[in-house]
Order: sequence, then structure tokens, then C-alpha cells
Amino acid sequence: MHGNLGNDLLKSLKVENWELLFQTIVNEKLDSKKVIIIDEFQYLGKINTAFPSIFQRIWDEILRNENVMVILCGSLINMMEAQTLNYNSPLYGRRTGQIKLKQISFEYYKDFFSENIPENQLIEKYAVTGGVPKYIENFKEKKDIYEQIKENIFDKSSYLYEEPIFLLQNEVTETGGYFSIIKSIAAGNRKLGNIASNLQVNPTNLSKYLQTLINLDILEREVPITEENPEKSKKGQYKIKDNFIAFWFRFIYPNKVFLEMGEENIVMEKIKNNFIDNVVSFVYEDVCRQKMWRLNIENKLGIEVNKIGRWWNGEDEIDIVGINTMGNDIIFGECKYYSNKLMDEDVFYNLIKKAQKVEWKKNERNEKYILFSITGYSDKLKNIAKERKELILG
Repeated sequence: MHGNLGNDLLKSLKVENWELLFQTIVNEKLDSKKVIIIDEFQYLGKINTAFPSIFQRIWDEILRNENVMVILCGSLINMMEAQTLNYNSPLYGRRTGQIKLKQISFEYYKDFFSENIPENQLIEKYAVTGGVPKYIENFKEKKDIYEQIKENIFDKSSYLYEEPIFLLQNEVTETGGYFSIIKSIAAGNRKLGNIASNLQVNPTNLSKYLQTLINLDILEREVPITEENPEKSKKGQYKIKDNFIAFWFRFIYPNKVFLEMGEENIVMEKIKNNFIDNVVSFVYEDVCRQKMWRLNIENKLGIEVNKIGRWWNGEDEIDIVGINTMGNDIIFGECKYYSNKLMDEDVFYNLIKKAQKVEWKKNERNEKYILFSITGYSDKLKNIAKERKELILG
């Protein structure tokens, strides 16, 4: 906490009297505002349940009227809310603002790498690390993704080997139930009924668990983007928001017995057989939705949309649909993460057919189409895009 004050007392201080510590900081003379940052604040309250009350008194009696800004940081959502934001917290009503930090979007992901890495390799890394800077640091080297998974996740001494266990144990009490739900969703069971059937429980018994995981920013509930009342929609699907947690629960958690036995090759074979088609291709859809928001902000779509998401009806699914709820504009999109071929014209014509099944303002809307391909586009498709102004190649 000594920061830039250069105070030898603060550097060597053993904290037994918190009031004395903060009073000493206040007494230091600086020309500018002092900024006090307490990282992982929730652990102070966990060690000493009276600490929020102690800090409330420090703020009211020592810091409040000084030229001081206090920033409390924490990585455990429930504990931070209980200690700082909830009505019952001694600190309630004293904050002037709060920020819920989000993960780094893929748009800025390449900035973590000093080398020029191809986009497909960046997306593969992103599919494992998500946008958590600490995780990204472990995958910064220009190495084969599978080699990096083995080094950074399979290794039992690596913090990533059991990171989700640590995170959830600190947020919830009944980890078993939550682990089962996340594992089921990671395996592809996204509808409430499918999750319940997979776990052999009554769907109503899952509501509390699912809502808690949503509050913790681990899950999100998706509905087709054209639904007018999302909360009441019966088409809801659950998605794991964090790429690393999704990867870990799909490949590491179900196969820990093999890793504990030293049979890493068995687990790696499972990853190699499923990673691109069942993980990376879906992460690429998320990346493309982020790209479409950027194109929309830069007025490169030819229309303006204020909602972007997926659409499905039980039979068909469209990767990206953007709509303008204040007007009639709609754009339909498909994303293809091919390994070794270019996107061809059949994808465009198939998208047109699926778009006709979307009922949103069907007889009065202004339609556009957008296609994303990690490997590029065939000459035929490029020529179609030149002739048909409603088609954009992302």
C-alpha cells in the first residue's frame, strides 16, 4: 500500500492498527489527489468479518473529507457485493461509482502478442483463454495450441489445472450441483429440459442454480434475437460465457481421472478430435458478432442495428442476426471456420432460404446479408457480392 509515497514506515509497517495506517497516508503531503487501491478486498472481510465496519469508520472519520480516492477491487462477485454493495453492508451508500470489469474482447486480443500471429491461431488461443489477461499470458508464445494446452492446463502444478474449482468454491457452497450443470451445458445441453434430462432432475430444481451462475457472469440465457419478450420466451438456451470455463468443463473436468493417472494422450486425443468443430467454430461465431458490432459502429453495414444475436426456430439456426427495433432494417449472417477451403456461394443461397423463415416484420423489412469466413471466399462468391449490394463479405 506504500505506492509512490516513498514512506519507509509504510513500507515496513505490520498492520495491526488500520486507523493508524490510513491516518499516516492522509498525513503525507502531495500536490495531487491520493489514490488508495485495495486489491482483493473481499479477503480482508473473509479473514476478519468486522473489517467492513472498521473500514466504514476509517472512511467516515479519516478519509471522507480528504483529497483521497479509494478504489476497492475484488475478483469474487458474491463476496464483494456482500461486503460493499448490499444494503446490510456497513459500506452501503458510500460508493460514488462501481465498475464490473468485463473480459477483453477479441478485437484487442492481438495486442497481447508481440509476434504477428495469424487470426485463426489467435481464435484458437482465445477459445481456450477467453479474454482474461492472466490466462492469456500463459499462451503468448507462438506455439502449437495443443502443446500449450498440455503445458499450461494438463500440468497439475499449473494454477489453470484447477482454476474453475477455486473460483466456484469461493462463490458458492454446493459446488457439486453447479459443476454438474456447467458440465452438462459444456457437453451441448443448452435447453432447460435437456439439462434436466441429462442430470435426471426436475427442471424447477435447476432455476436457483442457473440464476446464480448467471449472476456470477458464468452463464447467460439466450433467446432468438427477434423475440419481443425475452424473459417470457420458451426458446431460451443457456450458454457458458467464459471460454476457459467452457473448455475446462468440456475436456478437463470429465477426464481428470485420466490426467491423474498420467494418461494425457487419451485426453489430448479427445481434444484434437473435437476442439475445432465443437469449440473453436462456436467461439468464432462470437468473434464475428463482435466484428459486426464494430462494422455497425463504423457505419459499414449500410444499415444501422441496435440488437445483434442468434436466431433459431427448432429446425434452422442463423449464426448472426442484427435488427433495428426502431425501424425495419435487418441483417442475416453466417460464420464458417473452415480448415482448408474457401466459403462458396451455396452458403449465401442457403442463408437466404433460412432468412425467409424469420417472421420479424417480414413484409416491410429492409434485408441485408453478411458472411464471415476464416479462410476467405471463392471467386464466385466475391463476384456475387460485387453484383448484389445487399451482400457484405466480412
